[in-house]
Amino acid sequence: MVIQVNGLGELKAAARQIIEFAGEEKIWVLNGEMGAGKTTLSKAICAELEVLDTVQSPTFSIVNEYLTLNDEVIYHFDFYRLEHPEEALAIGVEEYFDSGNLCLIEWPQKIGSLLPEKHMAIQIGVLGNDQRELTLEHHGK
Repeated sequence: MVIQVNGLGELKAAARQIIEFAGEEKIWVLNGEMGAGKTTLSKAICAELEVLDTVQSPTFSIVNEYLTLNDEVIYHFDFYRLEHPEEALAIGVEEYFDSGNLCLIEWPQKIGSLLPEKHMAIQIGVLGNDQRELTLEHHGK
């Protein structure tokens, strides 16, 4: 599935489409170059899922935990600063992935083979200043 986003005003609708496309999938990986909008998209998704907490990049903490209005937990990862996949093991990443809670993962390539085979990938392509192309694909079904 491909979603065209022509400005921040269209992010809410795009987030709804992503949530619908994901179905029951709980591991979502966000791929894109630096500055493509991975965290901005994560914020829009969390807003649609009625997260009560302030959503911000977990660049320094590696993982943030958010609670929704429905008492569901969402884990938001940013693996950009990792130098070795073993660092993800040290924070218990496998337990997070196996929790059954939604996991939003930025910079998944940094954790190598620790990424579950079954996941939904969101590729963020930069088309212009505020224009993005989101390509969604299920893996490992």
